[in-house]
Amino acid sequence: MKTLLMGFSLLLTSLAVSAQEPEPVIKDFGFFYNVPEHTSDLKQAQFKIAFDVGEGAEKGQQNNHINSLARFINMHVAHGVNPDNIKLALVVHGSASVDVLENSFYMQRFAVGNKNQSLIKQLLANNTDIYVCGQSATHMKVAKKQLIQGVKMSLSAMTAHAKLQQQGYTLNPF
Repeated sequence: MKTLLMGFSLLLTSLAVSAQEPEPVIKDFGFFYNVPEHTSDLKQAQFKIAFDVGEGAEKGQQNNHINSLARFINMHVAHGVNPDNIKLALVVHGSASVDVLENSFYMQRFAVGNKNQSLIKQLLANNTDIYVCGQSATHMKVAKKQLIQGVKMSLSAMTAHAKLQQQGYTLNPF
């Protein structure tokens, strides 16, 4: 009986912990701190936010600027925002253009895997549109067929941002 009660107690403790900390939407990325004292009422919040990433990661490393989108999603869902109310866009340009290469093309170019591929695929599956600047991509010798499936080629980063602003996206300054 003592073993049964101990097992039941562990189960309740486990359920209480999981109730406090929901599973992250973007797995293995987007770590954030819980802030239970925040003053924002997020239950009905709706977000349409564009992020801009122009600085590439060290070859074979994760781009922490792209990881910011995962942090935004995970943090807000954990604090009560409906995931369907979060619509993000990522505009990639400059040296970050190679960070959206499909793994096999990244491997050919740098002899190491693209640690951003899993993150980008999860973002794409969670209401995020990703655009690469066609000007930067051409300069960096990145062809559309080399991109991670779902990443879109824009004429330029400027064009992508202008179109997103017309669609009601705000620009995240971080």
